[in-house]
Amino acid sequence: MIDIPRPEYPRPQLVRNEWMNLNGSWQFETDPGKSGWQRGLHEQRQLSSMINLPFCPESRLSGIGNTDFMECVWYKRDFTLPGNWQHDGQHTLLHIGACDYHTEVWINGISVGTHNGGYTSFNFDITNNIHAGENRITICATDDLRSDNQPAGKQCKEYASCGCAYTRTSGIWQTVWLESVPSSYILRTKYTPILETSSLLVEVICHKSHGMMLCAEASYEGKAVGHVQTHVSGKSAIFSLELDELHLWRAGDPKLYDLTLRLGNDVVQSYFGMRDVAYHNGKILINGKPIFQRLILDQGFYPEGIYTAPSDDELIADIRRSLDMGFNGARLHQKIFEPRFLYHCDKMGYLVWGEHANWGLDLAKPEAWQGFLPEWLEALERDYNHPSIVGWCPLNETQKDQNAALVKMTCDMIRAFDSTRPIVDASGWYHVDGAGEIYDEHDYEQDPVVFKKKYDALLNDESVTCIHINTSGQPVFISEYGGIWWSDVDKDGWGYGSHPKDKQDFVERYKGLTEALLDNPKICAFCYTQLTDVEQEQNGLYTYDRTPKFDASIIAAINRRKAAIEKE
Repeated sequence: MIDIPRPEYPRPQLVRNEWMNLNGSWQFETDPGKSGWQRGLHEQRQLSSMINLPFCPESRLSGIGNTDFMECVWYKRDFTLPGNWQHDGQHTLLHIGACDYHTEVWINGISVGTHNGGYTSFNFDITNNIHAGENRITICATDDLRSDNQPAGKQCKEYASCGCAYTRTSGIWQTVWLESVPSSYILRTKYTPILETSSLLVEVICHKSHGMMLCAEASYEGKAVGHVQTHVSGKSAIFSLELDELHLWRAGDPKLYDLTLRLGNDVVQSYFGMRDVAYHNGKILINGKPIFQRLILDQGFYPEGIYTAPSDDELIADIRRSLDMGFNGARLHQKIFEPRFLYHCDKMGYLVWGEHANWGLDLAKPEAWQGFLPEWLEALERDYNHPSIVGWCPLNETQKDQNAALVKMTCDMIRAFDSTRPIVDASGWYHVDGAGEIYDEHDYEQDPVVFKKKYDALLNDESVTCIHINTSGQPVFISEYGGIWWSDVDKDGWGYGSHPKDKQDFVERYKGLTEALLDNPKICAFCYTQLTDVEQEQNGLYTYDRTPKFDASIIAAINRRKAAIEKE
């Protein structure tokens, strides 16, 4: 049997049995002149080289490792549908987990659709374009990183990685797969826990299903705990699923329910967690209890795969590495992470903030927002159901002349779709008054005494210099701090502040900075920079290849100290 990279089911929130993983060997060609359409590459049988998906061509795991700019790339492969997919009424969907940036797909030489966005999942119904026997998929991705009109996150606009910008990701970087569905089927779901009534508000969006009966069955550890039947009206069914037993999802204690949804011949397996998030009196509450969020900055880069983890186990391992250091969650930074990672966060009780990759956009230009807002809404729709996500942060370190009205509108759009989670509007630099609920700051002051004195001013409702925080009761989140350089083997690279003399000096600095935040009753969350080194940036608690730099128990003991807001 041929080994398929990243063979696991890519969409754990909505699982069907009939699917086919298309990862592995594909034909591949770069198109520096963007002339492939005129040259008929979508109709040709052969491209010039091969690639190993789902890894981007910049990565070593792809088998290519070309780190120069690739503004247009092509993919091609043949497939044959299983015999049981080809009976009347069945539809075949082609899914692409993520492809950076503008994607067009052809089946047997006929275009079936396009998608803009480098981070979210999309699919096309290819039923009318396939036939019995062998079929051919062709995919073209264009990636104009230097246009300032597309979200790029930490992908470097220079030839070589520099500062806090790293190797680029072009084209496909998540699983490509096929799925068989009946003619009437479930498109997506939205789960909202209501703790007071021990119920789950469910919205199911369906395809060609008006008047059909939808059945929902919930279970907990194999025991049936709730059942509802209702009719689809138009394209949606909205109902309350009453639960016989209430088990709360908590940080470090992730109780999850299983959920089966049935619509005619369509049966999907799902899951949900019962938890709520609120803010009050300067604190973020989870299930009504103030929980200090001890977060780590996670950028989701991997030495061999760039944006793509080499295996599902490595997604789990990064969460475990953070937990071992005493963190209870992460700020998922300048990247919309793949659904498998969020699934493991749900399973491991790991708190995360969802963020878009807005770097690369000139937010004073309307064209930049045209490339940002549709994909951000796709991310909200795809990831809403994950209990591990406890807040949204659409923007990071934005420019002073950003369009403030559009920042506020972005936050209003989030609230219109999701009123259950708090929002940081534009993390770190230029907040827009009235846009978000959480006030945050990025502060890389390295002297613990100076650092503590600055934030102690909050205790007397004094203004705090260099930060955009008011003190009228909003929760305060120091969403980037530390970033202390350390390397056992290399004196190059960079981090924030002066280099510690030795490991003990590092630990003392880390301890002083962290305790200044934990001990301040006006602060409810922090995010330390960062989990791992990334290329030339050497301020991780682990190296880029995931070797710990410090005794995890020492860092964990500092982080796990009870915070002031948890003592009240």
